[in-house]
Amino acid sequence: MNRVVGAPGSQPSLREANSSRIIEAVKAYGRITQVELASVTGLSPATVSNIVRQLLDQDVVETTATTRSGRRAQLVALKTSSALAVGMHIGRRSLELVIADASLDVRTVKRLPLPPDHRSDTTLDRAALLISDMADDVGASMDQIGGVGLALPSSVGREGRGAAFQLPGWEELDVDQLLSARIQRPVLVVKEADAGALAESRLGSLRGASSALYVYASHTTDSSYLVSGTPLAGFRGAAGALGHVRVASAGQICRCGARGCLNTVVAGEALAELVRLSHGPMDLRGIVKAAADGDPGCRQVVADAGSAIGAAVADLATVVAPERITWGGELAAVGEPFVAALRESVRARPLLPSPDELLVDPAFPTEGCSRGALVAIHDAINAGVGVTVEG
Repeated sequence: MNRVVGAPGSQPSLREANSSRIIEAVKAYGRITQVELASVTGLSPATVSNIVRQLLDQDVVETTATTRSGRRAQLVALKTSSALAVGMHIGRRSLELVIADASLDVRTVKRLPLPPDHRSDTTLDRAALLISDMADDVGASMDQIGGVGLALPSSVGREGRGAAFQLPGWEELDVDQLLSARIQRPVLVVKEADAGALAESRLGSLRGASSALYVYASHTTDSSYLVSGTPLAGFRGAAGALGHVRVASAGQICRCGARGCLNTVVAGEALAELVRLSHGPMDLRGIVKAAADGDPGCRQVVADAGSAIGAAVADLATVVAPERITWGGELAAVGEPFVAALRESVRARPLLPSPDELLVDPAFPTEGCSRGALVAIHDAINAGVGVTVEG
């Protein structure tokens, strides 16, 4: 039976266009209330309610009861399909994986420590085994994995391929191809900061912002600037390199070859050197734990890093004027010592809005990269983007 498509401007055509807007919004945001659907689509609540009812009858979406701000509401999601997506973050000292369904509902999460200077072959072998084990845990086969989003500390080209430049021994590797060959599933590489920004934009504290700045502070510092929820990639995917802004004209030489980059002041190795005489050998994880436990020296080091990063963020915000700013990463996750210093750096700039208006706490302080990689591959699967499988 042929489907009748209305002429442009006709009621059937308008209903079809509005239905498409609802479906695209649900694809983008996962589970979302009808009130939120009205907000993101610009449709009236009555129109949204009618379309959702039609999509329910057509078995396209499903609804579940929830409460928002003390009121009952209905969460709308695409009808659960067999396709699952994997978000993965390979960092300097940790590996995190998350599996979710077509509505971005998380089914299982695993986080493992990695040794210093971990080898690419060993780590990718381990990741491939974990993906298979996690699929088994949720009763799925590898064929039901639609793809893997992989967040790396790297610059990433437009085709989603990149080298993990900040992982020693991983230089110039086509990590997407190497992992795809192991699991026979599509792999899409995303820069760490862009992944964290996507997680906050779609699922967290940057949701609904017309423009936003995300700062990733961990073993190194990076950033991502979003316009209408999309990270700006820049030429060759190199936008957002906040850690390579010069902050000390007579400072140390950075790994990039320039002098006095922000990373020479706030990277994990730089912070470890600052506490070496007083605390002995420590890595970033140890400094962060000690700061969280109240160690005054480590709290001071974290606060100083927050001030330096905050000054660079304030400079950038003065130029691009984001609606909101948030942060993530192991260093930023310490909380108050870092965040208080960041707030004071923003407060010192009279052209910027007040920190209370501009800065928002992250929804994903440490797990944003894996969640954002999940969002990226979820979008690629739904858009039918040609992410290939390497044999």
